[in-house]
Amino acid sequence: MEDQQHLDSIVDQFSRQAIPFTRLPGHLDAMETLIEMSGVCAEDSVLDVACGPGLLACAFAGHAARVTGIDITAAMIEQARLRQREQGLQNLEWHVGNAVPLSFADGAFSLVVTRYSFHHFQEPVLAFAEMMRVCRAGGRVLVADVAVTPERSAAYDRIERLRDPSHTHALTEPEFAALFADSGLGACKYSGYPVDMELDSLIGSSFPNPGDAEVIRKMVTDDIGVNALGVNARMENGKLMYTFPIAVYVGRKEG
Repeated sequence: MEDQQHLDSIVDQFSRQAIPFTRLPGHLDAMETLIEMSGVCAEDSVLDVACGPGLLACAFAGHAARVTGIDITAAMIEQARLRQREQGLQNLEWHVGNAVPLSFADGAFSLVVTRYSFHHFQEPVLAFAEMMRVCRAGGRVLVADVAVTPERSAAYDRIERLRDPSHTHALTEPEFAALFADSGLGACKYSGYPVDMELDSLIGSSFPNPGDAEVIRKMVTDDIGVNALGVNARMENGKLMYTFPIAVYVGRKEG
């Protein structure tokens, strides 16, 4: 179970991020990649875990019979409902709730997805087990999140905790692969994509502690040409750019 102090940190961060989060263009990247990899079809009942403002859930709603989004932050669910209304979507429902445990019955969904959430979980293995539990036999489980190389892991986690104090740990590439290899899922597939962000815009949509924004800028600036952080820090047209390396894994639940 996630401890209450950490859950409170997530709710605090993402209550404040609810509106600016939706305006970052990188958060709409690669939707088609995720839709294609998931194999979503018109008969699917989809659960989006830690759905945030509903960006992914609304994208899946155009391909599935029903989509349910759950997030611990009520302000994010408010943004998700607003997005649903703006797009005129009818086949969605929203829940405020935790990912561990999920408040759904065993095998309730044929497709269970999550995007950009695992680095917030203190126990990602438990979160993954809950996703597996609510996925029915023959269904699919998909996870998309940052994955860095082991040698860059500590530095990446440090800078992300400064930017977003609710960050815990981004799984390394081997940790991500092992999670799926040990899961019992079959027909596993892997892909990945970059999400480019302008650092000042990213910081502006987050809420680091006082003084940490300048520390972050210096860390990223010092990493240009070094890449110890694994984010390909660089200057483009006078802007300090930053790239999140996203891994995507999907597998089918046996039985």
